[in-house]
Amino acid sequence: MDILIDYWPLFRDGFLTTIELFLLAGVASLVLGTILAMLRVSPVPVFRATGTLYVTVVRNTPLTLVFLFFVFAYPYLDIVPLSFFTAAVVALTVYTSAFICEVVRSGINTVPLGQAEAARALGLTSGQSLSQIILPQAMRSVVPPLVSTLIALLKNTTIAAGFSVAEAGRIRSVLSDDGENQLVGLLWVAFGFLILVMILTLVQRTLEKRWSVAR
Repeated sequence: MDILIDYWPLFRDGFLTTIELFLLAGVASLVLGTILAMLRVSPVPVFRATGTLYVTVVRNTPLTLVFLFFVFAYPYLDIVPLSFFTAAVVALTVYTSAFICEVVRSGINTVPLGQAEAARALGLTSGQSLSQIILPQAMRSVVPPLVSTLIALLKNTTIAAGFSVAEAGRIRSVLSDDGENQLVGLLWVAFGFLILVMILTLVQRTLEKRWSVAR
C-alpha cells in the first residue's frame, strides 16, 4: 500500500487520463465504425469499396504505426496541429473504428432480409431503412463483441504512454526513475484496469438484459 499512498496523485492522474482517452476515442470509434459499417453494406459499389479498403488497411496495420504516423508524420502535412493527447485520441479512433465496423456489420447481417423488404414496401429509402429499421436491431445483437472491442481499446490506451501522454501506462517508468518497486506498481495498475473492465462488463450485462426484454 505504501507505493499506492505515496504515489496516489500519479495513479489518480494517470487513470483519469486513461479514462478520458477511452471515452473520447470510444465515442468517436462508435460513430466512425457505424458509418463504415453502413458503407460496407451500401448498395453503391464505390461506398462498399471505400469501407472495405479502410477496414482492410487499418486492421492489418499495427497500432504503434498508427500512433507513429499521427505523432511524427502528420505534423509535416501542415494541416491542423495536434497535441500529443489529441493525436493519441485520433490514432485510437482510426484503429478501433475498423474493428467496430466489422462488429456492427455482422450485426446488420443478422437482421432478417424481410425487415429491409418491408421498409422498402413502406416507401423508405435505403438510408432510412438502414438507420431507422435495421441498425437499431443490429446494435442489440452485437453488445457482447462490441464491449469486447471497447475493452481492447481500453487496454490499447497504454500505448499512448510511449508518445508523451501521461496516462496509466506511464506509471511504471516514473516508479523506475524513482527507484521504487516496479512490480508492485504494475500490480496496482493491473488492479485499476481490472476494475475498469469489470465496470464495462457490468454495462454489457445491463444492456443485454434491458434490450432482451425490449425485444
